[in-house]
Amino acid sequence: MAKINTIGILTSGGDAPGMNAAIRAVTRSAIYNGLKVFGIYRGYKGLVTDEIQEFKSQNVSNIIQMGGTILKTARCKEFKTAEGRAQAYENMKKHGIDALVVIGGDGSLTGARILAQEYDIPCIGLPGTIDNDLYGTDTTIGYDTALNTILDAVDKIRDTATSHERLFFVEVMGRDAGFLALNGAIAAGAEAAIIPEFSTEVDQLEQFINHGFKKSKSSSIVLVAESELTGGAMHYAERVKNEYPQYDVRVTILGHLQRGGRPTAHDRIIASRMGVASIQALLEGQRNVMIGIENDKIVYVPFAKAIKNDKPIDRELVNVLAELSI
Repeated sequence: MAKINTIGILTSGGDAPGMNAAIRAVTRSAIYNGLKVFGIYRGYKGLVTDEIQEFKSQNVSNIIQMGGTILKTARCKEFKTAEGRAQAYENMKKHGIDALVVIGGDGSLTGARILAQEYDIPCIGLPGTIDNDLYGTDTTIGYDTALNTILDAVDKIRDTATSHERLFFVEVMGRDAGFLALNGAIAAGAEAAIIPEFSTEVDQLEQFINHGFKKSKSSSIVLVAESELTGGAMHYAERVKNEYPQYDVRVTILGHLQRGGRPTAHDRIIASRMGVASIQALLEGQRNVMIGIENDKIVYVPFAKAIKNDKPIDRELVNVLAELSI
């Protein structure tokens, strides 16, 4: 394989706390190992429109504590076309970029995989998403911070839920994955979590009402993962109003609040470790893999596995929540 001299780095998809720590780690590790680095602004859009700038060590000074991404992120319809990817490749050649590090979720890694296949470019992915839904890694960059944001919000909501003896449905992000809802519910001492993974197995609302709230609780908090499979918090609030009108129901949708804020120590550390590992992977001749962490060890996960496989929910956690919510 040809020697790699210059890497490009971009962030794509939804922003996640810790992305800046990853940008910093990739940049400085590359420079430490004698490589040139180019920051690509606005994700794949910047690759197509040539928003590309050389990065030195000082470009990533004082960013490890910042949420969001200094490289920005944007959707790019052009990159989904063969012509758009051809333009992206021409811009990479123009700057001498011979490898790419992509920080983002499954859509971002899918883009990297397609580019790598079409133009034989070594691409390394870093799992940057608060949803924690990428297969092959125990945790993703941003997940821990989002979980702590949810915890802080639910702690505050519980004060008013208890004071008014209300039932609160709190909607959290996660798309089609229930990790934030389930672990957020355990951490916050919530009474239940409604997650997409079980949406076809049981009536999660009826189970919660009959086994918990109805028997012993004057107030309760239920975390609901936003998903077409669950219908979201508003759907369950409407159901309670219709089926159990004796309860005073309220809804809080946390929304993009969950994506922001200073990354936790945990997210800064894993982002730094993964960033360094991405450069080591390229130097070892790895290509088209996502950097993951399993059992606190760095692992290389082929894009095909990380993108295509569904990450399973640990059912033991469901049992923990059920036992503690009586």
